[in-house]
Parts: sequence; C-alpha cells; structure tokens
Amino acid sequence: MTHLRGVKPAVQPAADPLKKAPAAPKHFSEYARAEWKRIIPEVIARGIVTKADLGGIEELCMARGLARELETKLRDPATGDIDLKIARAQDKAVQTARQLAAEFGLSPVSRSRVASAGPADDDDDNPLMVR
Repeated sequence: MTHLRGVKPAVQPAADPLKKAPAAPKHFSEYARAEWKRIIPEVIARGIVTKADLGGIEELCMARGLARELETKLRDPATGDIDLKIARAQDKAVQTARQLAAEFGLSPVSRSRVASAGPADDDDDNPLMVR
C-alpha cells in the first residue's frame, strides 16, 4: 500500500484558466509590481491560474516585494550592521513567498509536479483503488 501522507498532489491545469494577464494591483509597491510582471505571464501561459487564484498570486508578489524592500533596509548605512528585527521580518517574507510559489508551480520541485501531471489514472480495473 502506498503511503501518501505529506505528499502534495500534482498541480493540474485549471478548468477555466485566465487567458490574459491582468494589470498589477494599484496598491502594490514597486517591488511587488515588478514581481507581478515577472511571474503572471508564466502562470497564465501554463493555464494554472483562474480569477479565484489571483488573491494568492497577489500575496506571493507582496511577500517577494516585501523581502526585496526589506533587503534595502537591512543594513545600517553608517555601520553596516544588520538590523535583526528587519532580518527576521525578511526571513518570514521569504518563507511565505517560497510556500506560495510552490502552490503555483513556481519552484523547481513544484514545476516537476506540474510536468509529471498527466491525464487522470483510469481506475476502472481497480474500483476500490487498492494498490
């Protein structure tokens, strides 16, 4: 019997994917807007994002944008010392961005899940799905 606890399912193309990239939200920072312009064409081309998913994409872009913005404030310009509060906030933003990126197939491992997702397995010969 196959053990699947903790195994993420393969990312599947959406049933009603977006065909055109929407503009970045107006409230985005410069960094978040740049991230939106970088990734939205790719997820649209893959057909894995619907209108309902845009909130998650926005959060991903905001998290990456925040991580980049915090990088500019991480070191004290006079001493070069790292502000540990900013470093912790940046680390949290990076972790959040990494998790969200994996949800949308934007990491090497999650891309391999997208690539390996083939047509649904036909279990007609195994109606109870016993392995």
